[in-house]
Amino acid sequence: METLPTIMIIDDEIRSLETLRRILDEDFDVKTASTVTEARAILAQEWVQIVLCDQRMPEITGVEFLKQIRDEWPDVIRMVISGYTDSADIISAVNDAGIYQYITKPWQPDSLILTLKNATRLFDLQRQNEALSVELKMMPSQVSNALEDKRQQLRNNYQVDDGIVRTANSPMNDVCDHIRQVAPYDISVLLMGESGTGKELAARALHYNSLRWDKPFVVENCAALPDELLESELFGYKRGAFTGAVEDRIGLFERANGGTVFLDELGEVSPAFQVKLLRVLQEGEIRPLGSSRTRKVDVRVIAATNKNLEEEVAAGRFREDLYYRLATVTVNLPPLRERREDVPALATALLERTMKSLGKQVNGITDEALNCMKQYHWPGNVRELQNEVSHMLVTAKTADLTADLLSTRVLRAMPGTAADEQPAAMGHLAGLDGTLKDRVEALESIILKETLIRHRWNKSRAAAELGLSRVGLRAKLERYGLEEPDADQKVVRL
Repeated sequence: METLPTIMIIDDEIRSLETLRRILDEDFDVKTASTVTEARAILAQEWVQIVLCDQRMPEITGVEFLKQIRDEWPDVIRMVISGYTDSADIISAVNDAGIYQYITKPWQPDSLILTLKNATRLFDLQRQNEALSVELKMMPSQVSNALEDKRQQLRNNYQVDDGIVRTANSPMNDVCDHIRQVAPYDISVLLMGESGTGKELAARALHYNSLRWDKPFVVENCAALPDELLESELFGYKRGAFTGAVEDRIGLFERANGGTVFLDELGEVSPAFQVKLLRVLQEGEIRPLGSSRTRKVDVRVIAATNKNLEEEVAAGRFREDLYYRLATVTVNLPPLRERREDVPALATALLERTMKSLGKQVNGITDEALNCMKQYHWPGNVRELQNEVSHMLVTAKTADLTADLLSTRVLRAMPGTAADEQPAAMGHLAGLDGTLKDRVEALESIILKETLIRHRWNKSRAAAELGLSRVGLRAKLERYGLEEPDADQKVVRL
């Protein structure tokens, strides 16, 4: 049975006590006292949460008695009820007795019950806050150690393999070696590469292998905001600096003080903002919007762009002095089409991460599916590969991710062709070498393989779709050397 909150009512008028008890008895455990002495005895014996005291009593005023309660039982919620509305009494009650509410007579029963229920909630919140405060005081070292352990674990992830998945012969190995060599030195780094090549991952590897690893790492996408909002995000603002600025706000540069700021898509910012950013890099200070004072900040800036900033400088769209400030060291990240051998390892790592986020488990990806992935040119790079793996996982009806789950564009990829040579449609023959007969046969081979994979190598269905007989389909398969994978084909398990 639920325990009702205990309240005590103090009033020298017995009739008022009886009326209040009758109204409140259903929702509260009501204690009554007609004198201060009785009230003290109840407070000494009972766990009272709320005291509702009449202001005008013969021995002492309600406010004076509540002041005494505040000193001896500070946790109790104190309230005054009175038929008098003298402003001096109200001010004294608020300032001296620290009352929760001053209730005037005549009062409405429903309103009074609601006020008392709110007061009990306040009492419970106070108790919870006290309990949490005690816990925190008892275990500051545990909290600090747990935070330090998490930071160290995060750093270890980037120290072992830079957090970048790759194979033994990957073109990314040289990039990662360059990152490890540059990371300890407190200089600006410019990361260049197509969208989705992992520039933010490289920036984190630079940070967690630097001397600033235990300080903040903050990220801002510069292409996502107009100049004024970007300035307020990075440098902060003072209250009233613009419409909607109702309070002071610290910018990302100040939050990252001592650590690293990663500015993604920096090539998209306007020339006007480039000037403001250059001052920060040169002077090491910022000025919040609406402030007349500058503030010193100590941050390492890592910038990233998918544009060729040297060409942008030559075209007058990017400041030359800012470019040289940012590009003390430049790291170029290769697109996924130039590191096809990494695709199976990346797909497997992405699948493991996706299974955790979506809460769905499978055995892994079949060799056939991984081979198809290696042939595709991935114009969206790792980000597109992530989407493809997620698509396969959510549409899978078996424990293995098979090739028929791949998107049509992946299945129709031409082996060994570069991104700009990939046909936009099956009827387009650009990128195929040889005579007309050679080109047609190469395209026919791609169509046959893609159709068979979609139908899980069911030759009857594939032949029907292509308008061939089973005998004709078999002949073409033999001609092009297309063989059905083993039924128990290898699955790259996690």
